[in-house]
Amino acid sequence: MIVGTVKEIKNHEYRVGLTPESVHELTAHGHDVLVETGAGEGIGAHDALYERAGARIVGTAAEIFASAQMIVKVKEPQPPERAMLRPGQILYTYLHLAPDPHQTRDLMASGATCIAYETVTDASGGLPLLKPMSQVAGRMSIQAGATALEKAHGGRGVLLGGVPGVLPARVAIIGGGVVGFNAAQMAAGLGADVTILDRDPQALERLGTFFEARAKTRFSNRANLAECVADADLVIGAVLIPGAAAPKLVSADMLKTMKKGAVLVDVAIDQGGCFETSHATTHADPTYVVEGIVHYCVANMPGAVARTSTYALNNVTLPHALRIADLGWQAAMRADPHLLAGLNVWDGKVTYKAVADALDIPFTSPDTAIG
Repeated sequence: MIVGTVKEIKNHEYRVGLTPESVHELTAHGHDVLVETGAGEGIGAHDALYERAGARIVGTAAEIFASAQMIVKVKEPQPPERAMLRPGQILYTYLHLAPDPHQTRDLMASGATCIAYETVTDASGGLPLLKPMSQVAGRMSIQAGATALEKAHGGRGVLLGGVPGVLPARVAIIGGGVVGFNAAQMAAGLGADVTILDRDPQALERLGTFFEARAKTRFSNRANLAECVADADLVIGAVLIPGAAAPKLVSADMLKTMKKGAVLVDVAIDQGGCFETSHATTHADPTYVVEGIVHYCVANMPGAVARTSTYALNNVTLPHALRIADLGWQAAMRADPHLLAGLNVWDGKVTYKAVADALDIPFTSPDTAIG
């Protein structure tokens, strides 16, 4: 198979779909790999490294879209990229379609076979291709929140861990999954006063056992959530419904109960965000203020630590890429129902139910695509 990866063009996105090591694996399996010149610069992988791994360096993304049978990316294709997709071509990347009707319609119109990293599952019911970026984003959310809390960045002027004789910042983390767990690790490690909210009793028990006295847990109902948000200096939105739009858990009215200069970090922004007042921002202009509350809603947070993120991502995406290239996507999905769960768009149809429901588009069973 001819596999291509291009330079990411989303604002301040430095990750790349394939590392030189991943290229070496694909070429060792007999596949041809095309890499756009400069695609790996953001992780310190220069063209020469890709050439030594067996790739052919190509001057433009257009040439790769025209030639490759499978495009491996990181972020959802931007409008110029979507215009270059063609019927039958495989797109393998993060998509986050539920809050994005324009992208969904463009992918349907392209006729491409679109596989979303974030909905591929595993035997335990987890999301293994989303997990490493959730780990990165959870940890980064505390770094970003701590910076936003500084007075020079619009925040309250509070140090997360405090100092002897001065109380630490209060951090409320909504969601005890991968993002929330990693955010709690970072916040507790810095000495913050951490509360994690979740609706799953088993998750709360697991978190309580792990953190013991270093973090508190609370059941996430309306009253508890409102109280924690009002008390917090920093709120982390870490809620995920696989493939679906995130629920709006913190309302605009709740902002009026918060301390002026408190910070909201919405890690769920890729799925539309879990704060009513959230809208996507970029690393170039990461924050805005509503009702005196600083909002950090960068939609590609892990892109800021591109080298760590790219290698963590390739560790989990490459095995599926190899199977798709070796067997063809239909045979690979017939052999692996967890990969089939990643099929979001095929032959102009939406094949992931949560996306179809969120966008009021007819749903086609992914089983139809593999015969």
